Amino acid sequence: MTSTENGGLVVTRATPDDWETVLGWAADEGWNPGRSDGPCFFAQDPEGFFVGRIGGEPVSAVSVVRHGPDYAFLGFYLVRPDLRGRGHGIATWRTALAHAGSRTVGLDGVPAQQDNYRRSGFRLAYTTLRFGGVPHPAASGAGDPSASDVRPVAPGDLSAVTAYDGACHPADRPEFVRRWLTAQGHRAVVRVVGGRLTGYGVIRPAREGWRIGPLFADAAADAREILLALVAGTGGEPVAVDVPTDRTEAVALAEEFGLAPSFETARMYTGPVRRYAADRVFGVTTLELG
Repeated sequence: MTSTENGGLVVTRATPDDWETVLGWAADEGWNPGRSDGPCFFAQDPEGFFVGRIGGEPVSAVSVVRHGPDYAFLGFYLVRPDLRGRGHGIATWRTALAHAGSRTVGLDGVPAQQDNYRRSGFRLAYTTLRFGGVPHPAASGAGDPSASDVRPVAPGDLSAVTAYDGACHPADRPEFVRRWLTAQGHRAVVRVVGGRLTGYGVIRPAREGWRIGPLFADAAADAREILLALVAGTGGEPVAVDVPTDRTEAVALAEEFGLAPSFETARMYTGPVRRYAADRVFGVTTLELG
């Protein structure tokens, strides 16, 4: 799959090594990717990552990752800063978007780009705020995770966690979940009350501090206990979590932990998505894969 417009730009599928370069660009943009994101993302759809090259050198990128037969997610829409404004990004976008086929496509983009995304058929669903900072000592030190029904994810939990994740997301993604729970540096916990899973969360090391996501839970009380367990091992380093702004309980929880909003993104879709338990979403998994 290639495109040779725009001054010799050639768009091809990316390799994992290519994507390490793209993750570096994302870090330069202040997106603060996780240190093990690449292998986890590729596990979901290894064919869904694209780079544009000029003279063999990567200059642009887009991912369009398929999550089953009806849904895909677009991310990493990036162009090297010294080559912006030349059409390389949109050429890469068009080639990558074809990978979605007839699926509804979602993305998380900055509000300033909403008009551009609308022209490509995307419509606003909701907004998300990134909350970050060093967790408030009073919150992060409260409670005893060992006494709150929260424990690390065990191999025997995979089926239940995968099912719970699918109920909180527009599509099932079992291979991604399996890798996300066990990737290097990731810590995943579940809350089990009366033998029933009432939520789970993952925290991972990022280029700076830690990123939390997903944070899915039946209720705010479950989410709070999970969040306490996740931040307990961060050693006073900053954490960040992306929270849908229409989830007032989720926003309140982030604020309770002393986290402050830093930037906003817009969740947009090209069409309908299956119904999911949006009221359980206290923190989205990633802005790059939904």
